[in-house]
Amino acid sequence: MIDIQLIRDNSEDVISRLKTRNMDASDLVNRLKDVDAVRRQAQKQLDDILAESNAIARQIGELFKSGKGQEAAAMKERSGILKKEAKELQTRLDEAGKEFMDLIVRIPNLPHPLVPTGNSEADNQVVKSEGDAFKPEGAALPHWELAKAYDLIDFEVGTKITGAGFPVYKGRGAQLQRALISFFLEEAITAGYTEYQPPLMVNEDSAFGTGQLPDKDGQMYHIVADNLFLIPTAEVPITNLFRDSILKEEDLPVKCTAYSPCFRREAGSYGKDVRGLNRLHQFDKVEIVQVTTPENSYAALDEMIEHVTGVLRKLELPYRITRLCGGDLGFAAALTYDFEVWSAAQERWLEVSSVSNFETYQSNRLKLRYRSANGKNVLAHTLNGSALALPRILAALLENNQSDDGIAIPAALQNYMAVKNIQKAG
Repeated sequence: MIDIQLIRDNSEDVISRLKTRNMDASDLVNRLKDVDAVRRQAQKQLDDILAESNAIARQIGELFKSGKGQEAAAMKERSGILKKEAKELQTRLDEAGKEFMDLIVRIPNLPHPLVPTGNSEADNQVVKSEGDAFKPEGAALPHWELAKAYDLIDFEVGTKITGAGFPVYKGRGAQLQRALISFFLEEAITAGYTEYQPPLMVNEDSAFGTGQLPDKDGQMYHIVADNLFLIPTAEVPITNLFRDSILKEEDLPVKCTAYSPCFRREAGSYGKDVRGLNRLHQFDKVEIVQVTTPENSYAALDEMIEHVTGVLRKLELPYRITRLCGGDLGFAAALTYDFEVWSAAQERWLEVSSVSNFETYQSNRLKLRYRSANGKNVLAHTLNGSALALPRILAALLENNQSDDGIAIPAALQNYMAVKNIQKAG
């Protein structure tokens, strides 16, 4: 949630920066300013009335004690008037407060100056590329055909059990999934992240705190009877560990990692680009999260980018990094870098990670602060990244490493797999 002080101090700059997101926020911001003014004025008037009421209550007691009943009665009459005014002001304050929240949650995070203008992922900037896009010699099979030929994944039985987008991994496919999860977690732990195993469901406050609600409610699986949400990423429960917290500056940065299944409805996703593992409703992912100071958050972002880069290098996958444009930038993010790996058989880049700095957008919702050296409570900066999402990594590993001899396992995973090469079934 954007800091209201930014709008009070420089609303024109807020409106200008949101244009990078292709958003004309002038009416929204100006209405928010007006409602904020009403809210603040009502609060001041209410505070003044309550202070006067408290003072009168003390005076009434003293007047009765001193035998001045007539004066005390006049004071009681004044007290009754003040109570009525306080009730009316409280109603006005509640109405203004509700409209204030309805408006402010509609304003996305302000994009960082590095965010390029653009309308969609086609306008994202490629900032780094390593490894060559290639096609294996001979016939390159897509991963969904390889999964069937090598008996690794059963998409049909997953559809029978649950529905499309819920595959069943089996045999070497299940082992490869487990190997990737273990490898990703070990890499994160080695990099100084503390491992957590969070709940897979969160309440409404948690989903609001990290920005999933109300912006992404259509993408989340909602358990109506309990008003709980299946997590779309471990970022949600992990970041909420620190909701309503005041951390010590000397304890920052806080670095967390977690493996979890992730659940996304992905409504409206159709076509060839969602075939196989390309887009699922349930998938596995290892997440990294940092909480740090504003001064250090962009150094932390660079560190997280280097971490993901190192993992992809060890998997020997061609990859590229893109800086998201304003039209593709997530609602809560100030700056995001996506990682994409090359899919040899599909001959296209597949997104496998997003690494984002949210600055104070999440922490303002979460009331996540730290006590600075001068004793002030300051909103922290939060960051998160996929390190990594498994489905498209697995797809690229299968497609890029296929040969007549089988599917080669990268050296980094061989200790987890106990085989160097997956052979065809039967």
